[in-house]
Amino acid sequence: MSDMNSILEPGMLVEHPERPDWGVGQVQSNIGGRITVNFREEGKVVIDGSRVELRPVLDP
Repeated sequence: MSDMNSILEPGMLVEHPERPDWGVGQVQSNIGGRITVNFREEGKVVIDGSRVELRPVLDP
């Protein structure tokens, strides 16, 4: 898991770098590098943190 993904906690807002069409998502959990995010346009997605580095959204 990347350093950035390791700091993600439930409630934080993120974007998927390869899927801007999913919109902003809210982290639901981050357990063992598996990050569950509820995206506005895609719904709930489980992401392998070792393959994708999510981008935190500081000002939605």
